Amino acid sequence: MYSPTNRREERAPAHVADLVTRAAARVPKHPAIVDVTSGITMTWAELDGAVSAEAARLRDAGVAAGDRVLVRLGNEAGFCVALLGALRAGAVTVPFGPIGVARELEIVLADCRPAVVVAAEGDDTARTCAAATGATVIAPPDLGARAEAPAAGAGGDGEEIALLVYTSGTTGSPRGVRLSHRALLANREQTAALRPSPVIPVDRVLLSLPLFHIFGLAAGLLQVCWAGATLVLVERFDPDHVADVLVEQRVSVLAGVPSMFRALLDLPPDELRAVSAGIRLCTSGGAPLPAEWFADFRSATGLTIVEGYGLTEGGPVLTTTAADGGGKPGSVGSPLPGVELRLVDKDGVPLDGEPEPDLGDLDDLDLDHFDTHDTGLVAVRGPNLFSGYWPDGAGGPDEEGWFRTADVGFFDAEGDLVLVDRSSDVVVVNGFNVYPREVEQVLEELSGVAEGAVVGVPHDVTGEEVKAVVVLAQGAELTEEDVRAHCAERLARFKVPTVIEFVDALPRTPTGKVARRQLAGQS
Repeated sequence: MYSPTNRREERAPAHVADLVTRAAARVPKHPAIVDVTSGITMTWAELDGAVSAEAARLRDAGVAAGDRVLVRLGNEAGFCVALLGALRAGAVTVPFGPIGVARELEIVLADCRPAVVVAAEGDDTARTCAAATGATVIAPPDLGARAEAPAAGAGGDGEEIALLVYTSGTTGSPRGVRLSHRALLANREQTAALRPSPVIPVDRVLLSLPLFHIFGLAAGLLQVCWAGATLVLVERFDPDHVADVLVEQRVSVLAGVPSMFRALLDLPPDELRAVSAGIRLCTSGGAPLPAEWFADFRSATGLTIVEGYGLTEGGPVLTTTAADGGGKPGSVGSPLPGVELRLVDKDGVPLDGEPEPDLGDLDDLDLDHFDTHDTGLVAVRGPNLFSGYWPDGAGGPDEEGWFRTADVGFFDAEGDLVLVDRSSDVVVVNGFNVYPREVEQVLEELSGVAEGAVVGVPHDVTGEEVKAVVVLAQGAELTEEDVRAHCAERLARFKVPTVIEFVDALPRTPTGKVARRQLAGQS
């Protein structure tokens, strides 16, 4: 049972790894991580000792303060220990999914130049790619190792970079988002201040979201560390398996992307209601939650899904529907405490109640049906914002602290944010961002492809799926299978086009840009 000790003497942590030490001091014997796949359970005291042992191992491997440590592990206790251990060693942790293919890993390794890569024993891709950059590959942490925790904090003022999280940009090249200890801890404190709080000390939080994704990592793992709660990890999402885990592990909080809640609806209604009886809170993020799925889930379980909106650069959570009970589908709610939002035009000028801005030729947005609202690009300010992109901090918040996102929205009569479109062409598959330019570059590397364009199209389960429209070179002959196989070798599975269409020419706008909205409607 949670029982705080000496709370008056506690100082707010200045270093992310201090969250583990704080939890270990409060509730040393309370379960911190339950790894369902391996059957391993670690208390907060055990986790704290393992994190210190991992920090020592990394230092012995030559890792110095400020060096990058790339962690390429799945949803397992080892990922948590490796990531937190690297932070405790004063390094910058680079989370990277085990589903990433060689091409993607090579790009990230060449950009961030890690000193060490932590990878599974049989991960030949990691070893081959790391050899090209001179990085040392080491095995996952020994979860039985223990060491004394160092003095709190790693020095500094919190502006040191903790995480380098790569997101593919509109240019097709991944960009490293520099998240400081300050930004990550500020967002954890902002999130904890919500009512209802997403995670409280007695919670058991089920996470099948990938830990290398900012949602699962910061809003999941690190939020549990902030509260000193229990993280229940499953390797991947399977509705039947998750249904069993909900009961066996007495799960009280379920965090997911919309497609996960949709998949749970395929369970028999009586079973779904029974297995969800112990849940106090469901949170959804990563992609818009369709109103139909929201209503169907509430009807089947009696639970209201709380929806949030965020982005990697925001640490990641910016808004939530928690304040209004989560009962407003279509809205992503109001800002977290300490987060400021405003709408701006394409030049960053605030609307401030003026008529709708001219958003210019931002990917042919059609906002005519939103003409009763001041619709613009969402800009954000707060201590949770990133420190620009790797390596030099370019593209970060402006001199006044504002960062302009690529999302388009308006504020409704209650002041809640409603997102209506994106000014970029990002496709969201199961909560993962797919940037068309990256896929298009891979398509055009295939001999016989003259040109390719990628768009998102609706999908009942994943929210969206990737559609590729391909123009063949004269005389070339390619099949859908040829294109798909080529992409599968060079892109993560969720980025591979599931719909492939061959055309004689791509439709264009009067300015010569690809008319993506037409492509989405073609069949």
